[in-house]
Amino acid sequence: MSTEKKEIFDRVEEMLHTQGFNIAAKDDTRPWGGFFVIDETQAQDFANQYFDGIDVENLRIGGKLSPKILIVAPEARLSWQYHHRRAEIWQVVEGTVGIKRSMTDEEGEVGEYKPQDQVKLQKGERHRLIGLADWGVVAEIWQHTDASNPSDEDDIVRVQDDFGR
Repeated sequence: MSTEKKEIFDRVEEMLHTQGFNIAAKDDTRPWGGFFVIDETQAQDFANQYFDGIDVENLRIGGKLSPKILIVAPEARLSWQYHHRRAEIWQVVEGTVGIKRSMTDEEGEVGEYKPQDQVKLQKGERHRLIGLADWGVVAEIWQHTDASNPSDEDDIVRVQDDFGR
């Protein structure tokens, strides 16, 4: 792992601990960066910190909200993807990131988003998080759309992926 990547992961981990969050999982091995998953029982605290106190019970409808902090490397990008059973809300925490969005498989234009910018992705909306000139840090929380079949980590349809997943 590069020194730069280690430094940002260490810094974000310290920030999360300082904010009182318990990290349920950490993955710093992704070629595009990685993520921290926050303890599910802290979903409301996470929403209070990063999403203006949105009521997580309105998002949950019976499933996990998988509160995460995504870290995307400069000039890297996550897969062009969508979900059948969830919408997502993203909040830029640090850096400037690019986000492509479209309701079809055709990739939309890259929009630039800065700290405090919030993006609400609809169920079925194709999306891709992109690192621009610097490291980007983005908070993510799920909004379930099917109470009888809540979303999970397998609810990802990759239309295109730079890493062959």
